[in-house]
Amino acid sequence: MSDHRTALAGAAESFVGTPFRFRGREPQTGLDCVGLVAAALTKLGLPVRPLPAYSIRQQSFAAQLGCAAGAGFDDVTDTLAPGDLLLVRPGPAQVHLGVVSSAGGLVHAHAGLGKVVVTPAPLPWPIERHWRLRTD
Repeated sequence: MSDHRTALAGAAESFVGTPFRFRGREPQTGLDCVGLVAAALTKLGLPVRPLPAYSIRQQSFAAQLGCAAGAGFDDVTDTLAPGDLLLVRPGPAQVHLGVVSSAGGLVHAHAGLGKVVVTPAPLPWPIERHWRLRTD
């Protein structure tokens, strides 16, 4: 399954340059951070679960956190690895989702830049949650 993890990093990276669109789920029309992760999982043929509603500014993602486990991810606390899923906090009323790139940065849909980008490591935001695809 570590091959799936590396492949997930590559799948996310393949969307770099895709336009940002809030609640976007189709690469052709734009992706948000959740849509990027869903598109990368879909590209690998992995399950994508529906996500409860969310807003562009919210302090908690508690209602959505169970979706990571449903998509085959487990909470981890060790060193970041390509394909890991991160929930970061770019601001006090905002959380943001991305995939660790093959070089250790974060692939994410950047609203301010209007597209999917890679932010190189070290990441400028605190990590709230860290998940990794299961090996079983």
